[in-house]
Amino acid sequence: QVRLAESGGGLVQPGGSLRLSCASSGSIFSFDAMGWYRQAPGKERELVARIANGGRTTFADSGKGRFTMSRDNDKNMVYLQMNSLKPEDTAVYYCNAYSLLPRRDYWGQGTQVTVSS
Repeated sequence: QVRLAESGGGLVQPGGSLRLSCASSGSIFSFDAMGWYRQAPGKERELVARIANGGRTTFADSGKGRFTMSRDNDKNMVYLQMNSLKPEDTAVYYCNAYSLLPRRDYWGQGTQVTVSS
C-alpha cells in the first residue's frame, strides 16, 4: 500500500500562482506514471497533468502553457506548478500513482485550490 499526501493548496487571486506537492510513502519510480487530477463541484474528476516514469509529461488543454509538472524520484515527490490561475481552476486537486503491471492505482486525499478575488 502506498500513501499519497498532497499539500500546497489554498486561496489565490486570479492570475496568481500555486505549487502543489505530492509526497509518496513509496518509490514513485516503481509506477508507470504519476498524475494530477482535479474535481470541481458537480463535475467529474479530470486529468490535469501526468508524468511518465521516463519523464514525458502530458497536460490537459486547460493547463497547457500555464502548468508544469515535475518529479523528484530521490525524494518520492511530484509537483504541479500552476501559474496564471483562473477561477475555473477552482477544484480539489488529487495526486495519483498508477501502474499497469501489476495493476496499482493510488490516490491522495486531495487539496483544495480556490481561485477567487
